[in-house]
Amino acid sequence: MGGVPAPDLLTGSDTQIPDMTTLLSTAVEAIGGAERPGQLTMAQAVEKAIASGEHIAAQAGTGTGKSLAYLVPAVRYAVEKQTTVVVSTATIALQRQLVDRDLPRLAEALNPLLGRELKFAILKGRRNYLCLHRVQTGAPDEDEGGSGLFDPQQLSMLGRQVKRLNEWAEETTTGDRDELVPGVSEQAWRQVAVTAKECLGAQRCPQGTECFAELARAEAGEAHIVVTNHALLAIDALEEFQVLPEHDVVIVDEAHELVDRVTSVATGDLSAAAVELAARRCGRLIEEGVADRLKESAEGLGVLLEDMPAGRMDVLSPALGNTLAAVRDALHACVTAIGPEKKDADPGDAAARKAARSSLEDLHDTAVRMLEAFQPEISQRFDVVWVEKPFVQDGRPKRPPALHVAPIGVGGLLRTTLFEQRTAVLTSATLTLGGSFEPLARQWGLPPLGENASKDARTAAEGLARTATDGKDEKDDTEITWSGIDVGSPFDHPKSGILYVARHLPQPGRDGLADAYLTEITELIEAAGGRTLGLFSSMRAARQAADELKDHLSHPLLCQGEDSTSLLVKQFAEDERTCLFGTLSLWQGVDVPGPSLQLVIMDRIPFPRPDDPVSSARSRAIAARGGNGFMSVAATHAALLLAQGAGRLLRSMDDRGVVAVLDPRLATARYGGFLKNSLPPFWATTDPDVVRGALRRLDAAASES
Repeated sequence: MGGVPAPDLLTGSDTQIPDMTTLLSTAVEAIGGAERPGQLTMAQAVEKAIASGEHIAAQAGTGTGKSLAYLVPAVRYAVEKQTTVVVSTATIALQRQLVDRDLPRLAEALNPLLGRELKFAILKGRRNYLCLHRVQTGAPDEDEGGSGLFDPQQLSMLGRQVKRLNEWAEETTTGDRDELVPGVSEQAWRQVAVTAKECLGAQRCPQGTECFAELARAEAGEAHIVVTNHALLAIDALEEFQVLPEHDVVIVDEAHELVDRVTSVATGDLSAAAVELAARRCGRLIEEGVADRLKESAEGLGVLLEDMPAGRMDVLSPALGNTLAAVRDALHACVTAIGPEKKDADPGDAAARKAARSSLEDLHDTAVRMLEAFQPEISQRFDVVWVEKPFVQDGRPKRPPALHVAPIGVGGLLRTTLFEQRTAVLTSATLTLGGSFEPLARQWGLPPLGENASKDARTAAEGLARTATDGKDEKDDTEITWSGIDVGSPFDHPKSGILYVARHLPQPGRDGLADAYLTEITELIEAAGGRTLGLFSSMRAARQAADELKDHLSHPLLCQGEDSTSLLVKQFAEDERTCLFGTLSLWQGVDVPGPSLQLVIMDRIPFPRPDDPVSSARSRAIAARGGNGFMSVAATHAALLLAQGAGRLLRSMDDRGVVAVLDPRLATARYGGFLKNSLPPFWATTDPDVVRGALRRLDAAASES
């Protein structure tokens, strides 16, 4: 048995670490699983990537066991080199699975072979941990939205939640917000948490030695495996200060969500309410006249935003330009008036000054970024700015109008801060679109792979490459090499599932679901005997279908929004005849193996909304640079969601069923081939009678078992 020695912390002797294949076999046996060819193939590919420094994109279908496939080689490397490997996920659910289930079981199985204890930790952003200093001193005056300031009911609820948080502060050992069940509102949590920029720092804070965030960072610094999320991975890349422990290998699970999560972190917001809040925060710390100037600029911004239409802005009007410049200058004057940090300042005063300075600087940088976003040439723009108008409920706005600025592409950021700095393993069940890794890889900022991709996949990838610089230096002197591997799926898709495209239906319109669609949904559900997950492109469509079909179906029907999503999914899984309708989070977040789910219905191809500011800006930028904006943005977005939605069907080896896409364009449009090549290789049909007969047979078989 081959291996390399690792120092034994207990005895001081060298322990021979078995090779990766032996470790994987031991782990699988201890957990009670079975060896899977795809799992071993992926583990070997990950081990090779870590050893060579070449990035790898690994697609591993549901049931492959991809978590072990990347954890085992990562653990072996981290223990051998006595270093840290970072594992980043998009969802809290996967973080919890890794930290609460996979890693403890892996440690128990492998510790005897490793010769030392495998250490692992979870690390989140500072705002996710309760701040003991803020609990003691209280939060600055806040009411960012303005809507709850004089609402006695909201104030009473806020007071109860803050009281509960103060009591929880005496009990918790981690301060981790996700461990507080049930949770509290964002406004309540802000009373007991700080951002990294607001934090006094462990050396100056009176509670520094007990700080939950610092304790979590210290634990992570000693761990072999640190589990985090894509947002913190992006913050670590964007901020000047280090957030994550030193590491030279990062594993990005749920990598299909990486671009959206990084874009979200890199998005800036500016509203009159936020500027007013900053003015209140610094009002007691600086001369009254300077703070008053900031309040006046906030009032001017608020008046202007009220009159502006919602949506993407292509031109900076003189009025908005002057207003943003006034806000920028007033914010800068306040930052100057507060002055630099004073080392001998009282901790309470220092915390107030740091909180004020943090909000002022963030808003100032956002205003500057907005002013610089409107380059004359569209092809030279790297940010998009848009106006969001308030959602009105019961005659009152839920929040004030706001300006937002987001990067058109994040490929340059990821290239310079991730791929040029460390080895990356990117994995998901959905990484190939149109049969190629290229479309997603180009969004990440990776160079062309030169694989034998379809024409549509190449078109999508080439367009995305045109936005990859996102303002970074377009000269790329660092050679980046990567490879892609699809380790397949344990499922026999052609024998286990049917892809049904309702070619006979009319194209979907903008006025809701047509009667023909409602009839089709009803007949499919009745043939399946319930057991249906309905994935809709909007909540409006999901509610329309639920409202109109509830009284006509002979099976229970749930709709997202009627209760918490987790409870609805639980009820859906427990009652085999129940149907569940919903939108985006259900496309990617439902794992229901067995007879409760034998039919997945998608009402239409999930293209992004035409008025979505970021998608439309990306499409326009690609077109301005000579690419195909539709294929690169809209079709790629739709292909990813379609693949994720279709992936809800087969979750265990015994599952059988139908994926029904009601949008006939999947069969008739030129881009339909690209979209279908992004889906699992189900047996395909457009015959309504064939699919109804198959569903009836599945229902009969499930009823007999």
